[in-house]
Amino acid sequence: MLSTLKIEVEEREGQSFLRDAYVTQPFRITPVGQYKSDRAAYLMIASTSPGILSGDTYDIQVNIKENARLQLQSQSYQRLFNMEGSASQMMDVKIDKGASFSYVPHPVVPHEASTFKSINRVSIDDDCELTFSEIITCGRKHHGEEFKYAHFQNLLEVYHHDRLILKDNVLLRPDIMPLSAMGLLEGFTHQGTLVYLNTKNEDVEDHIEHFYKELEELENVSFGISALEAKGFVIRILGNGGEQMFDFFRKVQSVLWEEKIAIQI
Repeated sequence: MLSTLKIEVEEREGQSFLRDAYVTQPFRITPVGQYKSDRAAYLMIASTSPGILSGDTYDIQVNIKENARLQLQSQSYQRLFNMEGSASQMMDVKIDKGASFSYVPHPVVPHEASTFKSINRVSIDDDCELTFSEIITCGRKHHGEEFKYAHFQNLLEVYHHDRLILKDNVLLRPDIMPLSAMGLLEGFTHQGTLVYLNTKNEDVEDHIEHFYKELEELENVSFGISALEAKGFVIRILGNGGEQMFDFFRKVQSVLWEEKIAIQI
């Protein structure tokens, strides 16, 4: 089943707001920023479906207009159910000049025999910011489904003036890949990636140093943080708990987001 979600966020006199939206089942869009002190737009992608089923195709389009700020949230863990075929998701994000987009969704839980491919393409203009993350779990560990999924792939591409400035491709095939080996998951069950970059020519060295120290405080994880050629960084974490990674990524998101609020004030 093809399911579509399209949203457009604009800014007027410092206030970001949902200008237009179009959804088909099972999607819903819910405003969640009523109690926020800043004037950004906070939206949650909700769903009436318990998860992604075989044959599902999700088409998500997000357009953040000039100077608008959008923090997009997920409703809950994303479940990929047992599949005879496959499912896919295409997310296309357009960030206009001076705009900001932050998306830190809940972890993905692939069930046994699931096959899923996600493609995320972001087009970013000048003076913009992007925060984007993903966490993939081993599956339903307590149901004996550790690494029983068939195929999981998540591709992220970021373009600045049609020039590719970032490409991150996560491909996991438990049937043919020794996921516990060195260079892969190394005995851990969960993998998380967070990307931050800006086209404002703002240095990120202080952020990298700060988050490295915060990562050192996490227990039972392996991690790395690397600067990008563009003004940004990538955090990768291997661990055994999705909630631990999600909480940390939300903390990173909050630091980056709140810093901009303070600057605006």
